[in-house]
Amino acid sequence: MDIVSLFGEVFPRMQTERDFSFAAHTTIGSGGRAALAVSPDNEEELAKTLSFLDGQKIPYCFLGAGANVLPADGLWEGAVIRFHKLNRISVDGDRIYAGAGVTGGALLRCAGRHSLSGLEPFAGIPMTVGGGAAMNAGITCRHFSDLVLYVDGIVDGKVYRFSLGECGYSEKNSVFLQGIAIAGVCLKGVKSDRIAQNTAEYLAKRKHLPKGRSMGCTFVNPKGMSAGEIIDRCGLKGLRVGKAHVSDEHANFIINEGSSSQDISNLISIIKEEVKRQTGILLREEIRRLP
Repeated sequence: MDIVSLFGEVFPRMQTERDFSFAAHTTIGSGGRAALAVSPDNEEELAKTLSFLDGQKIPYCFLGAGANVLPADGLWEGAVIRFHKLNRISVDGDRIYAGAGVTGGALLRCAGRHSLSGLEPFAGIPMTVGGGAAMNAGITCRHFSDLVLYVDGIVDGKVYRFSLGECGYSEKNSVFLQGIAIAGVCLKGVKSDRIAQNTAEYLAKRKHLPKGRSMGCTFVNPKGMSAGEIIDRCGLKGLRVGKAHVSDEHANFIINEGSSSQDISNLISIIKEEVKRQTGILLREEIRRLP
């Protein structure tokens, strides 16, 4: 019995998708297909799903908004866990609790309705709360870890509440990138009447970023430096492999015009090797490889 039929027997009412396209569900627009994608309805169902897949030794990966990820080409005989049904959001005083599938836009709108500031720097960044918390998304002045009070994750088939200290946050990293599914996140805001103005300012700053299909920033900025500026100084703007190229507008962006993930991966390798050769700096990838 294939994994789609096996899963359907155990979870007959869960939303599933056979022959799932990574290219159609990621911002880079490349990659192959997965045998199955599943969308749990709530955190308990998420926990049961992961326990079942672990017990059956079926490989799986997590996919939120599909940004900052590079999926592999070809057919993958595994399951993609999607989070869009975990979209509960509530406010209690200055605290916002958001399910992993809440989009960045929905989170910002909720914060705005309750005059809670702090999330404006994330305006315009394609993400879900789960992905943002797992990757510690953000910009120079603000990261998710600056706002997180606790994270509900799935450990050994149960919901476990991670305190901020247990999240292991560092620059674009956390313990959740080691295969721990996030179910929801509690964030702290600050009362303010400048949310609309702040949001407009951050959106204006993002207008200069490259258009087209990309993963967002490809590399983490080395401490005190800009990865894009380093790549630019190495003369790599415009470098092309297949139909993928380093953006002429921002060298930390790779633009895909119809290439395979393998072409994009090869381009990343060339950038890292050339930057290392010229500067001695080994760039760390910000993106996540799937599956």
